[in-house]
Amino acid sequence: MLFQFSYWLFKMKLTQPSEKVINYWIDTNSTNKLEYALTHGNYKTRQLAAEALEFVGQSSSIPVLLIAIDDKIKNVSIAALNTLEYLQDSDELIKSIVRKRFSWVKEIREKEERQKDTKAKKHNIYRWERTSKKSFEMVKERLKRPIR
Repeated sequence: MLFQFSYWLFKMKLTQPSEKVINYWIDTNSTNKLEYALTHGNYKTRQLAAEALEFVGQSSSIPVLLIAIDDKIKNVSIAALNTLEYLQDSDELIKSIVRKRFSWVKEIREKEERQKDTKAKKHNIYRWERTSKKSFEMVKERLKRPIR
């Protein structure tokens, strides 16, 4: 009863379901509640719902997961990809999408690692002499010489 009440509060957008509530939905095979949480929750709820659909999900939840792949939060996208990989059946389209998206995630991670590596390098930046100062010193030295 308490978990049903928390679902209604979530539908009215008053609270977000906790991890305990989502685990209860896994135990009761409430796929529709998890799909709703995946589409309407905050980023943490969406990630938990995508991970939970791996255990409960059916082939009917694949369209919701395909939408969740394009989420702004990387962790939600990766959780949806992992769930799709687990749920994929003989559909070649889903297999190719999962394969392409995993290569996309791999490229993003490699790019972030390269940025960290280049950020860690210390660049030796030399202070360049100003040309006016150099020319002034040269004129000063010439003035010290005797005139012929």
